[in-house]
Amino acid sequence: MTSLPTEIFRHWTHSHEEDTEEARVYRPDEFEFPPARGRRGLELQSDGEFVRYDIAPADGIDELAGRWEAEGSERVRVALPDREPYTLTILSVDADVLRIARAS
Repeated sequence: MTSLPTEIFRHWTHSHEEDTEEARVYRPDEFEFPPARGRRGLELQSDGEFVRYDIAPADGIDELAGRWEAEGSERVRVALPDREPYTLTILSVDADVLRIARAS
């Protein structure tokens, strides 16, 4: 179903402290992050399910489920209910870190 690296199929949490001008950095959810007032994240599942984790009121987490579709080995098109579809460009991924290009 996909030409994406298998390491991408997990729950990733935004490690905003590590962001660069070129990339947003994500770490596995079990990574020991420094304290923060909530963190966004995403999850790609091998069956095409996608979950976006947003910061909710009172620092909780809102989950928004949708679908993803591979566009080659470096791009993922994401469709969420009542939102415009968007594309993620994967710069690199391994077991410890996911780097996604910043939207221009």
